[in-house]
Amino acid sequence: MDRGGPRGLRDDRRRGGPAQPAPAFRPRRRGLALACAAGQALWLGDPAARPGLFFGLWIAAALAAFAMIGVEAVRRSRRLHSGLADAMVWNAIEVFLPAAGAGACLALVIARFAPGEVWMLPGLWQVLVGLGLFASARILPRAVQGVGAWYLLAGLAVLAVSAETRALSPWTMGLPFLFGQAWLAGIIHHGARAFDDDR
Repeated sequence: MDRGGPRGLRDDRRRGGPAQPAPAFRPRRRGLALACAAGQALWLGDPAARPGLFFGLWIAAALAAFAMIGVEAVRRSRRLHSGLADAMVWNAIEVFLPAAGAGACLALVIARFAPGEVWMLPGLWQVLVGLGLFASARILPRAVQGVGAWYLLAGLAVLAVSAETRALSPWTMGLPFLFGQAWLAGIIHHGARAFDDDR
């Protein structure tokens, strides 16, 4: 399968050109999880009393992060692989769609048929993000598998910890995603070097 993205970054660096992602987006993506968790902890009150708002804010944060990643990916792909840019971006989207779709379906089914079990969604979503990252190994640098493992283990840990109280907490979403996004941004930032090391 084509690994043009990291190779292109490596080739661009050898030519002396820019090999860094748009720097303005990296701190914003990482800050979304922290801002969402802190905002909910300060102003939302009991998340279990308003689960729609709790999860709605997280879905909005995820969509904003994906939009920023998409803009960055399109800009970089067009600069490095002008003719292949759209195909590469759509390929990346297709890899993540099953995990995103499963997460949406889980939320709808639990909210409709088992509203008392919504405390499970943060952990389940993290597990699905991990599986999506594992699926992306053929497109992204192989070091992304470590981030996938982090999300998988964090999701299972969140499920285990939350099972005792069955309570929603902004931090069971915010902290795992803050760490995971920071790690993923670092890998993408150094994508060419990570790709070379893993080859």
